[in-house]
Amino acid sequence: MANKIPGYRVINGTWGEIWLDGDKVSELKGLEAKITLTKEDVTMCGRLAKDTKITGWEGTGTLKLHKVNSRMMIKLGEAVKKGKDLRFTILSKLSDPDTARAQAERVVLKDVSFDDLTLINFEAKALGEVECPFTFTDYDFTDVIQPE
Repeated sequence: MANKIPGYRVINGTWGEIWLDGDKVSELKGLEAKITLTKEDVTMCGRLAKDTKITGWEGTGTLKLHKVNSRMMIKLGEAVKKGKDLRFTILSKLSDPDTARAQAERVVLKDVSFDDLTLINFEAKALGEVECPFTFTDYDFTDVIQPE
């Protein structure tokens, strides 16, 4: 018999939170971070199938913010003009009131380097938002949501 998970157990991103270098980001709209594996082909005598070997990874992501302040311009603006390569830490927390046993998933992204800085982006009758793509070189899982 298959394990049935009720729909209300699916985690709603509305409850996501982040802290950028320890400062809570209240204007958060969304966050995505992922790693892409670097693989080399491995061919072996006696096998027709190609196999692979992981030789590294690259971490990338996007921070999505409602435009309510100049947070990113303050964090990066002057440093970029001076040629400084600032690095940040992002702590994310994802939980939901319907999560089994009130669990939360927390991930720390380390050595975060933003790829660009939006200076101006607005349009009449449109809500302001800013997308901040980034790379990172390390991460830790500080809490995970265990399967039932």
